[in-house]
Amino acid sequence: MAAVAPQPRAVEPTALPVARPRPRLERQPRVASGVVWIAVIGALLAGVVFMNVAVLRLNIALDKSGRERARLRADIQSLGSQVSSAQAAGRIQAQARKDLGVVPADAANTTFIQLPSK
Repeated sequence: MAAVAPQPRAVEPTALPVARPRPRLERQPRVASGVVWIAVIGALLAGVVFMNVAVLRLNIALDKSGRERARLRADIQSLGSQVSSAQAAGRIQAQARKDLGVVPADAANTTFIQLPSK
Protein backbone atom coordinates (compact mmCIF):
# COMPACT_ATOMS: atom_id res chain seq x y z
CA MET A 1 0.00 0.00 0.00
CA ALA A 2 1.28 3.22 -1.06
CA ALA A 3 0.42 6.45 0.69
CA VAL A 4 -0.67 9.35 -1.32
CA ALA A 5 0.53 12.81 -0.31
CA PRO A 6 -2.14 15.48 -0.08
CA GLN A 7 -2.15 18.09 -2.75
CA PRO A 8 -0.83 21.51 -1.67
CA ARG A 9 -3.49 24.11 -1.47
CA ALA A 10 -3.25 27.17 -3.48
CA VAL A 11 -2.82 30.26 -1.35
CA GLU A 12 -4.05 33.55 -2.60
CA PRO A 13 -1.47 36.29 -2.53
CA THR A 14 -3.80 38.72 -0.76
CA ALA A 15 -4.39 36.38 2.16
CA LEU A 16 -0.74 36.49 3.33
CA PRO A 17 -0.12 38.82 6.26
CA VAL A 18 1.78 41.92 5.40
CA ALA A 19 5.11 42.05 7.18
CA ARG A 20 5.42 45.38 8.96
CA PRO A 21 8.79 46.42 10.24
CA ARG A 22 8.89 46.49 14.03
CA PRO A 23 10.16 49.64 15.64
CA ARG A 24 13.56 48.97 17.11
CA LEU A 25 14.11 49.86 20.71
CA GLU A 26 17.38 51.49 21.45
CA ARG A 27 19.24 49.22 23.78
CA GLN A 28 21.86 50.46 26.14
CA PRO A 29 25.08 48.63 26.02
CA ARG A 30 25.26 45.98 28.72
CA VAL A 31 28.69 47.15 29.79
CA ALA A 32 27.38 50.55 30.90
CA SER A 33 24.62 48.91 32.91
CA GLY A 34 27.16 46.68 34.64
CA VAL A 35 29.36 49.62 35.52
CA VAL A 36 26.39 51.40 37.09
CA TRP A 37 25.59 48.37 39.25
CA ILE A 38 29.22 48.07 40.32
CA ALA A 39 29.26 51.75 41.31
CA VAL A 40 26.01 51.41 43.28
CA ILE A 41 27.19 48.31 45.13
CA GLY A 42 30.57 49.95 45.80
CA ALA A 43 28.86 53.02 47.26
CA LEU A 44 26.70 50.83 49.49
CA LEU A 45 29.73 48.89 50.72
CA ALA A 46 31.60 52.13 51.42
CA GLY A 47 28.60 53.31 53.46
CA VAL A 48 28.66 50.09 55.48
CA VAL A 49 32.38 50.53 56.17
CA PHE A 50 31.91 54.14 57.28
CA MET A 51 29.05 53.12 59.59
CA ASN A 52 31.20 50.39 61.15
CA VAL A 53 34.02 52.87 61.73
CA ALA A 54 31.59 55.30 63.38
CA VAL A 55 30.21 52.57 65.64
CA LEU A 56 33.75 51.52 66.56
CA ARG A 57 34.63 55.09 67.53
CA LEU A 58 31.52 55.32 69.68
CA ASN A 59 32.36 52.03 71.39
CA ILE A 60 35.88 53.26 72.15
CA ALA A 61 34.49 56.48 73.64
CA LEU A 62 31.94 54.49 75.65
CA ASP A 63 34.66 52.18 76.98
CA LYS A 64 36.79 55.17 77.96
CA SER A 65 33.80 56.73 79.77
CA GLY A 66 33.16 53.44 81.58
CA ARG A 67 36.75 53.27 82.81
CA GLU A 68 36.56 56.91 83.94
CA ARG A 69 33.32 56.17 85.78
CA ALA A 70 34.88 53.20 87.58
CA ARG A 71 37.89 55.32 88.58
CA LEU A 72 35.64 58.09 89.90
CA ARG A 73 33.61 55.60 91.93
CA ALA A 74 36.83 54.26 93.47
CA ASP A 75 37.87 57.84 94.31
CA ILE A 76 34.49 58.48 95.93
CA GLN A 77 34.85 55.34 98.04
CA SER A 78 38.34 56.39 99.11
CA LEU A 79 37.17 59.87 100.06
CA GLY A 80 34.22 58.41 101.95
CA SER A 81 36.62 56.22 103.90
CA GLN A 82 38.79 59.24 104.75
CA VAL A 83 35.74 61.20 105.92
CA SER A 84 34.60 58.27 108.00
CA SER A 85 37.98 57.92 109.70
CA ALA A 86 38.12 61.68 110.31
CA GLN A 87 34.69 61.57 111.94
CA ALA A 88 35.73 58.59 114.06
CA ALA A 89 37.94 60.81 116.26
CA GLY A 90 34.99 63.09 117.00
CA ARG A 91 32.80 60.10 117.87
CA ILE A 92 35.46 58.71 120.17
CA GLN A 93 35.79 62.05 121.99
CA ALA A 94 32.03 62.37 122.34
CA GLN A 95 31.75 58.82 123.69
CA ALA A 96 34.60 59.47 126.14
CA ARG A 97 32.92 62.66 127.41
CA LYS A 98 29.58 60.90 127.80
CA ASP A 99 30.68 57.61 129.37
CA LEU A 100 33.91 58.53 131.18
CA GLY A 101 33.47 62.25 131.80
CA VAL A 102 36.75 63.06 130.03
CA VAL A 103 37.14 66.68 128.99
CA PRO A 104 39.78 68.24 126.77
CA ALA A 105 42.71 69.85 128.59
CA ASP A 106 42.69 73.61 128.90
CA ALA A 107 45.78 75.15 127.34
CA ALA A 108 46.13 77.70 130.17
CA ASN A 109 46.20 75.02 132.88
CA THR A 110 48.58 72.69 131.09
CA THR A 111 52.09 72.13 132.44
CA PHE A 112 54.92 70.35 130.71
CA ILE A 113 57.47 68.14 132.41
CA GLN A 114 60.95 67.94 131.02
CA LEU A 115 62.55 64.54 131.31
CA PRO A 116 66.25 64.20 131.67
CA SER A 117 67.91 63.06 128.51
CA LYS A 118 70.47 60.31 128.59
